[in-house]
Amino acid sequence: MQIRVLGCSGSIAAGSRTTSFLVDSQLLVDAGTGVGDLTLDELSRIDDILVTHSHLDHVLAIGLLADSVTRRRVAARRPPIRVHALAATIAALRLHVFNGVVWPDFTRLPNPQHPVLEFHPVETGQVLQIGARSVEVLPASHTVPAVGYAVMAGRGAWVFSGDTGPNPALWQRLAQLPVAALVIETAFRDDESALATISQHLCPAQLQQELAQLAVPTDVYITHIKPGEVDSVMSEIGAQRSHHRISALATGQILSIAD
Repeated sequence: MQIRVLGCSGSIAAGSRTTSFLVDSQLLVDAGTGVGDLTLDELSRIDDILVTHSHLDHVLAIGLLADSVTRRRVAARRPPIRVHALAATIAALRLHVFNGVVWPDFTRLPNPQHPVLEFHPVETGQVLQIGARSVEVLPASHTVPAVGYAVMAGRGAWVFSGDTGPNPALWQRLAQLPVAALVIETAFRDDESALATISQHLCPAQLQQELAQLAVPTDVYITHIKPGEVDSVMSEIGAQRSHHRISALATGQILSIAD
């Protein structure tokens, strides 16, 4: 399994793109600004999108992607792109994005019988079969309903925490999974811990407490750091003692897990 990091920043600036991962070539996990780096051919191959939650930095490219590939998918008679998300996330997308005001409703375009997008509700704990991959929906703790995902490969799971604050339920489940690589957010420095708590994100001190609950050493990649803050956040993380191998995730990076 190959995971291409399209975006892993907490916001935008030159060289910083928001959250999105391309798994193999047909599965998109979140749809932030990083999706815009894909070619039209690459966009056209995407059949499924896993959405963690409704915040703009994770969903804004869904509608743009649909607009870009409509003609190609219609001409090739391809089925709709399946967007998998919590029911509450789908309701937010329908109300606030695909409402004909902010963006056209591509679940009814180019016509209701053959739309470009199709919403599929998921629940925490559910295991999805997406192509050849099994995907488990993991709990997350954020300011809006949110989840993470574990995408299974032969040698273990690629786990994405999604946006989350401290989350005991996540570690209870991960203790039962063969975690080959974990992508987890740390959005703020320790001197911003109050802001991290209010916004239900992590800071380095909280990250240390969270990772201590994962007994088996694994590769840990830090995501969702704000532009300009990567060095300071990673310096605080690096000063900690951990049995995990921790590094900052980078746009364009390729993660591989053997099948």
